[in-house]
Amino acid sequence: MSRKLAAVIATAAASALVVGSLIALALGHTNQPEPTSASSPNTPSSTPIETPTTTPTPPANSGSPESGKPRTPAADPTLAASAGNKKVLFFSFDDGPDPYWTPKILQVLKKYGAHATFFELGTMQAAHPGLREQVLAAGNTIGSHSISHPQLTAISAAKRHHEIFDGPQSKCFRPPFGASNPKVRAEIKAAGMVQVLWDVDPRDWARPGVHAIVNNIMTHAHKRNIILMHDGGGDRSQTVAALDKALRLLKAQGYSFPAMAC
Repeated sequence: MSRKLAAVIATAAASALVVGSLIALALGHTNQPEPTSASSPNTPSSTPIETPTTTPTPPANSGSPESGKPRTPAADPTLAASAGNKKVLFFSFDDGPDPYWTPKILQVLKKYGAHATFFELGTMQAAHPGLREQVLAAGNTIGSHSISHPQLTAISAAKRHHEIFDGPQSKCFRPPFGASNPKVRAEIKAAGMVQVLWDVDPRDWARPGVHAIVNNIMTHAHKRNIILMHDGGGDRSQTVAALDKALRLLKAQGYSFPAMAC
C-alpha cells in the first residue's frame, strides 16, 4: 500500500470516529427525562403537587384541633363514691366560677368536710382565671356546663359541637337548663364525657328564701342523690346560707358529701 493511500484511509477513519461521537452525544441528550415542576419551578406540571406555605385556617366553629375526634366515654361519676350502702349526697354548683360567691361556697364546704362538683362555664373560667385551681385545690371536682350556657337543643349542630367539645375540660357534662336529646347525648359521649343531670332542684336560682331552699333539700334528698345549686348567675347569698344549714342537718343524719369523679 502506498503512503498516499494509507493517509487517505487514516483521514477517513478519523472523520468517521468524530461523526460517530457527535451522533452518540445527540442521542444521549434526546433520551434524558423532562425536568419536573420541582426542579423547574417556572414550568407548570400537568399534575401539580400541593405544598402550601401557610397553615390553612380552620372553618368557623371548628373548635380546637381535637374537637372533631371522638374520645373515650366516661363512666358514671357517682359509682365509686356511692358503692355499698353508704349515705352519700352529691352537691353540685352551676354557672360559675364567680369571684365572690365561689370562694364563699368553698368556705362552707370546708367547714363541714364536704366536697362538691362545680359545673363551670367556659366564659366564666376565662373571665376569672385562677378560680378553677382554687376549686380543685380544695378537693372538689369540675364539670363542664358548656362555654356560654345556650340551650343545646335549639342551636345549630356546629354551635352545639363547639359548646360541648371546647368547653371546660372534664369527664362530666351538664347541659344548660337540663335541655337534652339524642343528638346532645351523642355529642357529649363523643367528647368523652357523661351527661350529669340532678335528682333534687331546691330552686336556689329563684331565691325563694333560705328556709324554702333548705326545706326542699331535706324533704327530697335521699342517699346517692345529686343536688343542684348555683355559685354563679347572680346574688347567691341565700344559696350560701342554705348550704350551711343543710350540710349541718344532713351531717347530723350521718351523710357524707364526696365530689363526683369528673
